[in-house]
Amino acid sequence: MSEPELQLDPAIRIWVFLPIVLITFLIGVLRHYVSVLLSSQKKVDLAAVTDSQLLIRARMLRENGKYIPKQSFLMRKHYLNNEESGLLKAGTKRQTAPPNPMTDPSMMTEMLKGNLTSMVPMVVVGGWINWHFSGFVTTKVPFPLTLRFKPMLQRGIELQSLDASWVSSVSWYFLNVFGLRSIYSLVLGENNAADQARAMQESMSMQAGGMPPDSKQAFKGEWEALEVTEHNWALKNSDQEMMSLVEPTPEHLYHQK
Repeated sequence: MSEPELQLDPAIRIWVFLPIVLITFLIGVLRHYVSVLLSSQKKVDLAAVTDSQLLIRARMLRENGKYIPKQSFLMRKHYLNNEESGLLKAGTKRQTAPPNPMTDPSMMTEMLKGNLTSMVPMVVVGGWINWHFSGFVTTKVPFPLTLRFKPMLQRGIELQSLDASWVSSVSWYFLNVFGLRSIYSLVLGENNAADQARAMQESMSMQAGGMPPDSKQAFKGEWEALEVTEHNWALKNSDQEMMSLVEPTPEHLYHQK
């Protein structure tokens, strides 16, 4: 004989389920506008932009050099790879060490602002919801789950007999924290600061980024790749092939009206 189905009080929907959704949404909107107010305009390093554009130019020459005449390709290759005055060759001779972002006060400040606007509100609001809505079962997922999902979906409720499909109030809050991305994008736009998953991902990538890529190694790799690149003219006889497609045949010539 199967166990009777758990029946929830309809008041839980009004006083627990919907308030958690509303609180999570409003906290996300508030976090977005606080992040906008605290964000500072990042300074653009002119040397870094110049180096990146030069590397892009060399890569475009390697990939698309077959569409320009051989003389034009060799001129550009000499301009970049010349042993004496080539821009890529000069980049491989740099002796300056790459900057360490962990010693940059502005980057440390940005990391602190990110943690202040993302992690702190989530922990504080999660603790308050765990205290205020403790012990409530809010909803049930529409598909069966195994017992391994009980610690994730029934945090704060220690009932071995409760089916794993039921969701506690604390777990419902965390599901809303990471599940309202589409609503935030609809209300605040695509690049918003309310998306907790994106904020955590950016914070982790910033902390684990470590040393930036060495520009000297990037110049060396691009110089070597361009040095071995040969010009293979891709538009050979292209004019004749085009004219063969549009040139009228004798049959069409005599049957034109």
